[in-house]
Amino acid sequence: MNIPTRPVLALAAAGLALAALTACSPAAEPSSPNTQEQATTTNAVAITVQDTWVKSAESGMTSTFGVLHNSSGEDINIVAVRTEASEVAELHETVEDDSGALVMRRIEGGFIVPAGGSFTLEPASNHLMLMDLAAPLTAGEEVAFTLEFADGSTLEFTAVVKDYSGANETYVGDDDMGDMDMGDE
Repeated sequence: MNIPTRPVLALAAAGLALAALTACSPAAEPSSPNTQEQATTTNAVAITVQDTWVKSAESGMTSTFGVLHNSSGEDINIVAVRTEASEVAELHETVEDDSGALVMRRIEGGFIVPAGGSFTLEPASNHLMLMDLAAPLTAGEEVAFTLEFADGSTLEFTAVVKDYSGANETYVGDDDMGDMDMGDE
């Protein structure tokens, strides 16, 4: 039997071309390194903390300040803060009450650090509130903190204690601590 070789070779070449195209299709591609990296990136990895400091205090309450930077393309929600320096640590904002006085209160929903942006913690504004201090905080000491994000990840950082006479707003709480004044500590 005599089989024409030219049509067989053309058919074989077409089959190889089809196989090559199928192998290169998106359905056949393994996941790229970027896709795997995005799947394992947590909110904590995208946040950096800079210029942190804590207002010195003998007892009672104090605040922590600094700048949070978000290197990701998504807004990041910080939902809680912890420290061994106090029994209670909260995310706070400072707002005017009905009389125009500045008061501090826990912020519902936490802090949102914008995508590719920063979130500033500063006196008379947003801050980390430490209540019922475990011991006096004196200038020069360092305090360890843990931020908790909405995705469950955490970030640890330290802040140096500094003497500061500002940030004397009144605390308006919804717990058994009542209204407390920061005082000039």
